[in-house]
Amino acid sequence: MSFSTNDIPDQSGRTVVITGANSGIGEGAAKALAGAGARVVLAVRDTKKGEAAAAKMSGTTEVRRLDLSDLASVRAFAAAWDGPIDLLINNAGVMATPLTRTADGFELQIGTNHLGHFALTNLLLPNVTDRVVSVSSMAHTIGKIDLDDLNWERRRYSRWGAYGQSKLANLLFSSELQRRLAAAGSPVIATAAHPGYASTHLQGHTGSPIQHLTMAIVTPLVGQSADAGALPTLYAATADVHGDSFAGPSHLGGMRGAPKLVGRTTAARNPQTAAGLWKLSEQLTETSFLI
Repeated sequence: MSFSTNDIPDQSGRTVVITGANSGIGEGAAKALAGAGARVVLAVRDTKKGEAAAAKMSGTTEVRRLDLSDLASVRAFAAAWDGPIDLLINNAGVMATPLTRTADGFELQIGTNHLGHFALTNLLLPNVTDRVVSVSSMAHTIGKIDLDDLNWERRRYSRWGAYGQSKLANLLFSSELQRRLAAAGSPVIATAAHPGYASTHLQGHTGSPIQHLTMAIVTPLVGQSADAGALPTLYAATADVHGDSFAGPSHLGGMRGAPKLVGRTTAARNPQTAAGLWKLSEQLTETSFLI
């Protein structure tokens, strides 16, 4: 079985919101969905970069400002929204950054990758009609959720540990969201995807020259293009898949290749951790599940 952009169903009349759609796999997904007829809203921190990306896309696009590291920006984006959203793709993220705090005092990676998207989804969920896709990573396999110190205030900070935690949080969030949607009798489903090893701007923000050099050597050898990395997201967004499914590349241990449904770690399937993370995230973001 294979999946390409040619397999995306007609998206005419549908509205799609994609966070971080000005570059990387977000841009790739936006380009493909706009090309398939959707109205695609690029929700981005830098609107100039968003406009530049949108200008290269066919179809109907719109750029709106959204800074996931600032809950005030998330609330403003949601408050300004009017009308249905067929598909919400929580794609934006940061990777392996030095210890940094968001505007709300969260550790940057959990704050941007998980808490910002958590708040955005809860605030927009009454408008969503089809599905919510959360973009995780193979790095979820190294993640550990510490509900007592989610924001790295007492632990010795690890940039990769923090990234792994945030990507594990994406999967647990998607699972708990699906559980709540099903319990509410909603037709909306929550799915997740990971891009494998894709060449994007994420690799350039670790703050470590050695890691940058290593990635510069490894990426051309095993990585795939951003457009190829977007295929699992597009599969999770448009294929006939079940709620709480997880899509990723099919070759080289999940690093590249056509998308398929893939497995996840035991930690990513823990319903108690998912429920605990949801409760804590509600407290930190002051948002909740409303549908």
